[in-house]
Amino acid sequence: MNAQNNKVTEYNNGDNNNSSNNNNGNPKLNNNPARKINLPNKLTIFRIILVPVFMIFILIPENEILPPTWCKIFAAAFVLIASLTDLIDGIIARKMHLITDFGKFLDPVADKFMIIGAMIAITAADSFSDMRFITVWVTTIIFLREFSVTSVRLVANSSDGNVIAAGVTGKIKTFSQIVCIMTILLEEAVLSQNLNTPPYLFSYITIAVMVIMTVYSGFVYFKNYWNYIDPAK
Repeated sequence: MNAQNNKVTEYNNGDNNNSSNNNNGNPKLNNNPARKINLPNKLTIFRIILVPVFMIFILIPENEILPPTWCKIFAAAFVLIASLTDLIDGIIARKMHLITDFGKFLDPVADKFMIIGAMIAITAADSFSDMRFITVWVTTIIFLREFSVTSVRLVANSSDGNVIAAGVTGKIKTFSQIVCIMTILLEEAVLSQNLNTPPYLFSYITIAVMVIMTVYSGFVYFKNYWNYIDPAK
């Protein structure tokens, strides 16, 4: 038996032999195993599903359904849950040897959806209108960086089939973005009231750190994979 046929992958549970035996004599059945998505990738998909959920809580108008403070707390809670799935799916994938090209592609995409979705909602929400001038520019920087990096990733994949996973600086960048979003959501509702600090002090600090890491990680990414888009080639 060819070892390749028994390999357990994202779409193959290793039961090729049994499925082929069960399908003998029945030409109407498909000999290919049913497509399956492993646990880390399910968590990544779940993270994407959570994006519109916390966006809704951020965008709920004031004096509608829930008090603004609770809307922000619920939004922050869902952002935190989504962020934890990012941590957990990576641990499971490495520990159980479930790293796949699909996962390497989808995981950073899910992070982009999460961060850009949250920043768009914050920019559009009336609750954060005092910060709108800043958040518009920050969201634009994040979007341009992620769009550029994704373009390089697609070029790399189309040229030699290389699926580029998120690097260390990319993960630090994502962490700084999550901290920034959580701070923006919770500062006015929780932190400022208890610490008596100037409005959005911590938010502006985390925004500055986030922008620096976003730009720097983009620079590192292009430096490492410049050979795929080098105009001199």
